[in-house]
Amino acid sequence: MIKAIIVDDEPLALDVLETYIEKMPDLTLVAKCENAIEANEALKNNDIDLMFLDIQMPQITGVEFLKSLNNPPEVIFTTAYPDYAVEGFELNAVDYLLKPISLDRFMKAVNKVSEKIGNKSNDGSGTVEMEGDFFFVKADKKLIKVDFDDIIYIEGLKDYVIIRQEAGRVITLQTMKSLETKLPEQIFKRVHRSYIVNINKINAVVGNMLEVTEKGQTKHIPIGKNYREELLNIINLKRL
Repeated sequence: MIKAIIVDDEPLALDVLETYIEKMPDLTLVAKCENAIEANEALKNNDIDLMFLDIQMPQITGVEFLKSLNNPPEVIFTTAYPDYAVEGFELNAVDYLLKPISLDRFMKAVNKVSEKIGNKSNDGSGTVEMEGDFFFVKADKKLIKVDFDDIIYIEGLKDYVIIRQEAGRVITLQTMKSLETKLPEQIFKRVHRSYIVNINKINAVVGNMLEVTEKGQTKHIPIGKNYREELLNIINLKRL
């Protein structure tokens, strides 16, 4: 989970970014700050991974504030002024968002941060990988626990994924790629651009389709041609 703060002196901008953060399953909002002084306290008292930082603020600008930090988190600049873009990137900002900020542009910026933090983790310098037999996703403005064993399959739908479980479904805003990184490879297999399947839930393979059981009914899931060979190799390994 990426811990974020927002630093902006405009109440409307704070509310917009807070709403967007609530829609992102990998983000959690730790603090909303109206100036650099509040942001500095938030950074001192919390482990922050990401800061959404406005540039034009009273007393201390976002650029000045970032320059003052010895060990800043990842930064996404948010501003109504395009003139600071070059300076922002010179300060190693991950992205530079121009107001008004659209949700799709916001998501692209956050995905850049997720990828950067993920690369740090692979180098052994980032966060610890998740352990256990479950994970949490953000849905309906709350964090919902999902047990690996309960997942039948996962379906991608544009910017959302639908996690199909024995007890029902959970719909969360994130990409298939980001969710796939949370799942143990020995249990889950990408079988199609839009489907990830729990291997233990496969009842049969019929041509280019998989059969699983969902709510007592047989569900057919397509096998993409780019995934078929690897899937069949896994299934063959489990044959008697």
